[in-house]
Amino acid sequence: MPPATARERRTRRRGLRRFSARDLAVTGVLLGFAILLDLFIIWGPTVASVTLSFSSWDGLSDLHWVGGDNYDTLAGGDYPAFWPAVRNNLLWIAFLGLVATPFGLLLAVVIDRGVRFSRFYQSTIYLPVVLSLAVVGFIAQLIFSRDQGALNAILGNQDNPTDWLGDRDLNIWMVLLAAAWRHTGYVMILYLAGLKAVAPELKEAAAIDGANERQTFLRVVFPTMRPVNVVVLVITIIESLRAFDIVYAINKGRNGLELLSVLVTDNIIGEASRIGFGSAIAVVLLTVSLGFIVTYLVQEMRGEESR
Repeated sequence: MPPATARERRTRRRGLRRFSARDLAVTGVLLGFAILLDLFIIWGPTVASVTLSFSSWDGLSDLHWVGGDNYDTLAGGDYPAFWPAVRNNLLWIAFLGLVATPFGLLLAVVIDRGVRFSRFYQSTIYLPVVLSLAVVGFIAQLIFSRDQGALNAILGNQDNPTDWLGDRDLNIWMVLLAAAWRHTGYVMILYLAGLKAVAPELKEAAAIDGANERQTFLRVVFPTMRPVNVVVLVITIIESLRAFDIVYAINKGRNGLELLSVLVTDNIIGEASRIGFGSAIAVVLLTVSLGFIVTYLVQEMRGEESR
């Protein structure tokens, strides 16, 4: 056995001896409770949803197994709202990931440079984050309403007002702007924390090597914030796919604002009570979420190993 390995084992044994039997018991109980709670709240419903997705059940009558019929219905276009909801969810990911997130990073960089009134800007931009998406939806109605909205009043469109939230070609973009307003502040705070953690010596070394501010940020600062980038990406994907409150507050997620989360709710707890069919949509939503997140995390781990 290599000496280093033996030394590590002796160190671990000494570390365990520092804990009394009571410490180990308390740690085991606390960890066990947390694990059981996670299994009960997260993984239990997940497994139940996957199982029920192969059934036809309304929650009252007998459960009937239908195999992959629910998924065939979704893929075959027999449920017209499904593919528009998938498209809208992907549009949410693209808009928040390619517009709101870079804008939040830009604001973080500007504020980190110490502009005047930076504390005021930071607080103002972060303020929407404390609001729920349902409240953001109500604010969007006040701004984009056809007859009494602030935007039409500012544009002077009272005689021929634009129906920002009723037009299927416009409402998704108005809702995305409202969601991005909230998401930008969240991203800004995360990147501000990441920028504060970057060692000043790295920037000074890059400046000595002749790098300008843009090169220093792209080649030194941004790669150093890799852990923050992972967190921001995961949060962006989760926020995009679990979006529900804002569209439900506006028009219950219909007329161009369909999302997978709304379809799950409509089928499971709505008048239809198609729990098996709604579970199939939930499994699709879970698969899309895991697909994005796992793919990125695997690439990140491979990059760490190559370095």
